[in-house]
Amino acid sequence: MSETADILIIGGGIAGAGAAARMAPHARVVVLEMEDALGRHATGRSAAIYIRYYGNATLRALNAASEPVLENPEGISDESLLTPRGEMLIAREDELDSFEAYLKGADGVEQLTPDEAVALFPLLRRDAIVAAAIERDARDIDVDRLLQGFARLARSHSARFITDAPAERITKTGDIWRIETPKGSFEAPVIVNAAGAWADVVANRAGVAEIGLVPMRRSAAILPVPAGVDVSTWPLVASASENWYAKPDAGKLMVSPADEDPVEPHDAWPDDMVLAEGLHRFEQAMTMPVTRVERSWAGLRSFVADRTPAVGFASDAEGFFWLAGQGGYGVQTAPALSQLAADLCLHRTPALPDEIVKALDPARLL
Repeated sequence: MSETADILIIGGGIAGAGAAARMAPHARVVVLEMEDALGRHATGRSAAIYIRYYGNATLRALNAASEPVLENPEGISDESLLTPRGEMLIAREDELDSFEAYLKGADGVEQLTPDEAVALFPLLRRDAIVAAAIERDARDIDVDRLLQGFARLARSHSARFITDAPAERITKTGDIWRIETPKGSFEAPVIVNAAGAWADVVANRAGVAEIGLVPMRRSAAILPVPAGVDVSTWPLVASASENWYAKPDAGKLMVSPADEDPVEPHDAWPDDMVLAEGLHRFEQAMTMPVTRVERSWAGLRSFVADRTPAVGFASDAEGFFWLAGQGGYGVQTAPALSQLAADLCLHRTPALPDEIVKALDPARLL
């Protein structure tokens, strides 16, 4: 006997949990997560920072739409999910084109002199900086509090989260989708594909056309800082060509080579050579040598061809809804995208502008 629902969500990361939170007050929702806990993959391995002017025009609109919820997460948390950080971009001579491209349309970004950049992040090499800018309003996101808040809100409206439940078989009879898992079978007229790096795998199992999703590995490492150095108030700093970035993390530095290596969906781990090369690039911009890596990890950021998320019903399969391709923007856009997913699945007029909804439509990818 199958358990029935109005909406089945495949994936218990920030996208699936957020969608469940916004749908559950109005529908019977079941979330199926293949791992033993929510947020095991990309969500739990995020750099966790809100940068309003990060991404293309569509993503910047989603960032802006998400900001009020992150600042005042009513029903999700008792206090803001954001804390001050700042994001600083530095450029060498050969990175000035990338630097100027980033500044275009970014009204909240302030240009700095090299000396001002070093004052904000004192480990920087002054002679390695030709230009610099800072978005002071960039803030850290408490990802776990957002994820657990979404899940708690969904559960308060009777949504069910079932872990260790990969969608092994997906079929459709008439208007009803059926998903078979090791935890039983589930039926509903609507499936939300929020499976992250596995979203095309899920579509293939359901007999739905894939959208060309490419999972890309992103690595990171924790480095100690010199004794007596307090990095707690320093901004995140990144190279203008996006080939490394560093962010204060619990008194140390989290450094990433900003790698984007296409891989198959899997439980990711860092490539030692890629990580070493990225740490070398970071070291070239610093007065601090890299002497020790305390720990390292990797996650998967999944993109489609235009690097804009795919959110909407599939054009070739009624009741199959895409919530995928968030790339490196999934956490900071989760409030806006979860609300959009709920609006579309519940056949309500979306809160987002029509041109943004159209830009996200997965039909553009077929």
